[in-house]
Amino acid sequence: MFRRISAVALLTITTGLLAQKSAPANLTADLPAGTMQAKASAACLECHEARIILQQRLSKAAWTKEVDKMTKWGAAVDAADRDALIDYLTTNFSPDKPAYAPPRTANKNASGKTSD
Repeated sequence: MFRRISAVALLTITTGLLAQKSAPANLTADLPAGTMQAKASAACLECHEARIILQQRLSKAAWTKEVDKMTKWGAAVDAADRDALIDYLTTNFSPDKPAYAPPRTANKNASGKTSD
């Protein structure tokens, strides 16, 4: 009986985790428009949520290191697109840009009601 309960618990947990990860996402909606928007989405949003990129404020040298590191870790960045991707990230997410302000959501209490 213990094995059956454990198997059911494992299946329940696994199904819940898969449901969280499989939520549909608009890959380019959160990244700024530009010639490299789709390629940045394909390369970066495969592993990261858009907000990971949106909150960054890096110099060109730092973006270069970041893109090279992520490429070594498996990000699909074609060598022909590398410099243009770095330019896109530097243009949109440099230290001189305003800080990222995440969208605000309503707070819900345990009963699911929105609090003021």
